[in-house]
Amino acid sequence: MEQITLDFILNATGGRLTRACFNCRCTDVSTDTRTIRPGSLFIALRGARFDGNAYLKTAFEKGASIALAERPCPGWPVVLVDDAYVALRALAAAYRRRFSLPVVGVTGSVGKTSTKEMIFSVLSQAFRTLKNEGNLNNLIGMPMSVFGLERQHEAAVFEMGMSAFGEISALSQVAAPDIGVITNIGVSHIEMLGSQENILKAKLEILDGMRPGGKLILNGDDPLLAGVQTDKAEVITYGIENTGCAYTAEEVESGAEGTAFCLRYPGGSIAARLQVAGKHNVYNALAAFAVGRVLGMEPDTIAAGFLQYAPTGYRQKIERVGGVTFVEDCYNASPDSMRSAFDVLRTVQKTGRRLAVLADMLELGDTAPDAHRAVGREAAENGVDVLFSYGENARYYQEGYTQAGGTQGAHFTDKAALTDALCQMLREGDAVLFKGSRGMRLEEIIQTAGERWTSR
Repeated sequence: MEQITLDFILNATGGRLTRACFNCRCTDVSTDTRTIRPGSLFIALRGARFDGNAYLKTAFEKGASIALAERPCPGWPVVLVDDAYVALRALAAAYRRRFSLPVVGVTGSVGKTSTKEMIFSVLSQAFRTLKNEGNLNNLIGMPMSVFGLERQHEAAVFEMGMSAFGEISALSQVAAPDIGVITNIGVSHIEMLGSQENILKAKLEILDGMRPGGKLILNGDDPLLAGVQTDKAEVITYGIENTGCAYTAEEVESGAEGTAFCLRYPGGSIAARLQVAGKHNVYNALAAFAVGRVLGMEPDTIAAGFLQYAPTGYRQKIERVGGVTFVEDCYNASPDSMRSAFDVLRTVQKTGRRLAVLADMLELGDTAPDAHRAVGREAAENGVDVLFSYGENARYYQEGYTQAGGTQGAHFTDKAALTDALCQMLREGDAVLFKGSRGMRLEEIIQTAGERWTSR
């Protein structure tokens, strides 16, 4: 982070200083007193189960120069504001505008993080690039990521998440993107928004903060995105099935060692390769290629960036565990991402069976039973030999699995019992997919099962 002054903070937030602070400057922003260091600006956020305003004195004692808060702290310099969340975004927006560099905003129902990471891998071939780490994509995490900008940076890519109307708009106005990417319109958060059409409307809020002359890069294979028209940005499309898109992939071949395809772009084509499996990763690559071309990168340079991409965390991480292949994809889950996961499981080299351990897909509202049944059917249709399920709605996987001809299925309400059954079922040569929403914490089963299997 570049140094900011007290005047900069006051002008950006419209706050009121409670105590004189001569020559006060900040070189770091924190919302957690555990990370405070000398020279920090402490932003006191208040939530249902915490109140940063109660820790103002602690922040100052640890070295904070200034605090941005909704309550004063006698004897210390506090910039008082009505709403610390609003002030955080205002400050981040003002800070971002200190830098003249291309910014890419990424949103969508599925694949936001992996697409952001692919874009980062591509842009890093030509630019010193900043990204938000992990999935720090909400109304706190993304603005905080903006403070990572420094003079050395030549580009930035920020993932933007949401669960309600207005959130993408707020994040876009902080990031002021030159390029917006929307990966797809699925059913994640349909419980909150009511319909896919409303989800589309919420995702298109990325246009609200876009700079003049911006580019909106859309998945042209998505039926809702394919019909988007706007006068706020130039629309550029990518796809595999829709040959009318500007950027397309043909001759896609995916296996355990990666994915190869022919990428066609305006004016030419190039043989491309990814070191990850799955058709969904081809979509990510197409979006990244389009971003790279908008920013003037050469096709060969972009393709080299593809090879630098690797999944992060529990996002389709593939590893060998005592002769069994674990496909660990339990960071999040939706019907669309389940299809992508089955696609990967099909490509994994194995001499044994395909097993799937599936947990609930959350935030699907009234559509949850039917959505889980449909995924269960797709599990059977994609050659899953054994299906274990865990969670309240996961029992519907079993109904769909049985309907589509699956014969070896079992539902569990206890993780320990599921882990026991899985370890008894496993054989060398098997491949196992672990997939569920983040809140289901399937990594607990992965860790325990892996330890028990390797120490058997």
